[in-house]
Amino acid sequence: MENINHPLFNWIPINLVEKDNQIYFEWFYLADLKYAEPFFEETISKCRSLTYNSKSFKVISTVENLINWSEELISVELKSLFFHVSRCGSTMLSQSLVTSAENIMISEAPIIDQILRSNIFSLEKKTVLIKSVLKLLGQKRFTEQQHLIIKLDAWHIFNASFLRSIFQETPFALLYRNPTEVLKSHQKKMGMHMVPNLLPPNVFGIFAKEIDEISFQQYGALVLEKYFQGFLDFYESDENVTVLNYNEGMKQVVEQFLSFINTKYSNTELDKMYDRLQKHSKNEKAIFTGDLFKEESLQIDFTRLIILHEKLNNTLYKHLEC
Repeated sequence: MENINHPLFNWIPINLVEKDNQIYFEWFYLADLKYAEPFFEETISKCRSLTYNSKSFKVISTVENLINWSEELISVELKSLFFHVSRCGSTMLSQSLVTSAENIMISEAPIIDQILRSNIFSLEKKTVLIKSVLKLLGQKRFTEQQHLIIKLDAWHIFNASFLRSIFQETPFALLYRNPTEVLKSHQKKMGMHMVPNLLPPNVFGIFAKEIDEISFQQYGALVLEKYFQGFLDFYESDENVTVLNYNEGMKQVVEQFLSFINTKYSNTELDKMYDRLQKHSKNEKAIFTGDLFKEESLQIDFTRLIILHEKLNNTLYKHLEC
């Protein structure tokens, strides 16, 4: 493998750093660890004790260093970006895919979000940086690795058109779920994007007048409405996108996704993917027995969500019939 002798072999950029009016990228050493945890940050946490990463100083580079270095390493092929509405089986999908030694599965890497939401860079510079970062995250570190799959943050559906302009031939997937189940999951443990103002409302296309006197629970429903509408808008405007519904069963989701990205795996690899679906998405040592939700109803107006959810279902069924 040609990468192995390169000085950046096993090094990846993980953070955008602003200091003294200058922009840098922080780098981390992975050693022989794979991206196996449910989330990218968990893999990074496992690497913090490594000698290179535990020193008192950070390893940083300039923006131009990162761009130039990304051209020096061999990367695997980017096979798909997948978007999701949160609490919809996205972690289960990514954990199923990561069982294959052929896949590099990047799940919600903060550096991607930092670049997409940055006000520092022009769109042209963001385009180059996103390409460069994905090349570096997807560097071929093991001989069997062939495919790079990126799970984005839920709010990145609002960047889908921009990402399409960068990756014009890459299959995009949209994963969703029944809105009541999504919101009940957030009621048990709230994600930061469902809490008012933890992320700027304009990230979701929410304006101040929409959240005046709105309840805490209804805010989460409004965010989910924006996700569903974002899915519908992108699906209608793009020809290389599929919709996936958690409620159809995760085995069907995995099968449909693999068929859509046109990637072939051995029966052994497929069996590992399907076996992983029997375990809890965030703890492979625990058997998944289904979600347990409280019986009480949510104090939410579901009118708009029901309409949008039904439109997504209709879109899915039409897509499957084609």
